[in-house]
Amino acid sequence: MTANVTSQLERLHIPMKEAIKAMVRIPSFLVEGGEGYPFGKAVHEALQKATDIAADLGFRTWYDGAGYYAWAEIGEGEEMIGVIGHVDVVPPGNPAHWTTPPFEPDEREGKLYGRGTQDDKGPMMAALFAVKALMEAGVDFHKRVRFIFGGDEENHWRGIHRYLDREETPAMGFTPDAEFPLIFAEKHILQVELVGANELNIPVMDLGTAFNATPGEALYAGPHQDALVAKLEELGFEYEWTDAGVRVLGKAAHASLPEQGVNAIARLAIALDAIGCQAKTIRFLAQTVGLDYHAQAIFGRVEDAVSGKLTFNVGKLVITPEEERLGIDMRIPVTASVEDGISAVKAIAASYGLDMQVRASMPALYVPLDHPLVKTLLQVYREVTGDADAEPLAIGGGTYARAMPNCVAYGPTFPGAPETAHQADEYVILADLYRAMEVYAEAIYRLTR
Repeated sequence: MTANVTSQLERLHIPMKEAIKAMVRIPSFLVEGGEGYPFGKAVHEALQKATDIAADLGFRTWYDGAGYYAWAEIGEGEEMIGVIGHVDVVPPGNPAHWTTPPFEPDEREGKLYGRGTQDDKGPMMAALFAVKALMEAGVDFHKRVRFIFGGDEENHWRGIHRYLDREETPAMGFTPDAEFPLIFAEKHILQVELVGANELNIPVMDLGTAFNATPGEALYAGPHQDALVAKLEELGFEYEWTDAGVRVLGKAAHASLPEQGVNAIARLAIALDAIGCQAKTIRFLAQTVGLDYHAQAIFGRVEDAVSGKLTFNVGKLVITPEEERLGIDMRIPVTASVEDGISAVKAIAASYGLDMQVRASMPALYVPLDHPLVKTLLQVYREVTGDADAEPLAIGGGTYARAMPNCVAYGPTFPGAPETAHQADEYVILADLYRAMEVYAEAIYRLTR
């Protein structure tokens, strides 16, 4: 990287940081249909702000005002390099768990705090200002560089899908929404519900927060609580008495890494099944899955050398007077068959009187290690950082990279750095973000040669 580009990057640190703060101040979590916009007025405002920032930097921008997506572009040529990210965020959760308000960015001890600083407003601004540094250094782009801002990444990807239906697909690109050195493989994501009639007057329950989260607690307010507690103690499962009932305790985790948590719904199901509960969903969960996060009783051993083992997470259990519903999130290795997985779950669920309904399915991402994009981005990372040891990663999570061909996830988190996305007190280490700007500037320069 030339000294001129380096000096421009340094000059842009403060403006980039101020742009992130402006984005973070917009509480752009999903509000379905809020104020006439598909994902809520705040997501619309965040898309508008992103294009305003890009326009001020000299990019050509487009946003139809509908609240789905926007883009900003620089350069000329037939071929287009894409930088794909999102302006929506997950809800902040309990404000009491934050040291400072989640949508009031706060800089302290070399970190910038606020919802979206790491996922994904901070990284998108870092990449945008990295290209601005190239512009200021007089770089002649031989291809177009387009930043694509989606508005619904944290939920159903409706923004990026609308973009792909209506706009040009980049020839190749990356999303700054994961880890360095890069993510070359992401497992298939399959979410299903198992549904059956509540024919035995099973007590009402509404457990778990999302399919893609391992529940850290599960409250039971039905009959036979004393027997349940006795069984929990026998099994060594943690619990606590509350005014509302017995709260079974586990450890929360993301569904892509359920083994890092302890599924409280599964613990509750195992104990209820042991004391004679005949609910279909309880029996299915206790007898065929239990605490096995790979569900080998259903699938056998499913793994590959590229992306590892299949994971199986029960994230929701809802029982109403009329029906039972069990929400499941599976991450299936990139070389395994999704159809085989669907058939296996469907067959065993039917034996418990449950119908299986596919809620969402996302294809795997796999860009081979010898692909020119992977080789270029990995070489840039190693040259800029001096880190020759970090290797490309395969993950169970999902990024926008899987939405289009020839795309990978690339930073912004460096190996060993804390991942604070979706957590209270989300933050980005500013020195790391400045280093990521260097990586992005060099990467985009080479991809446009």
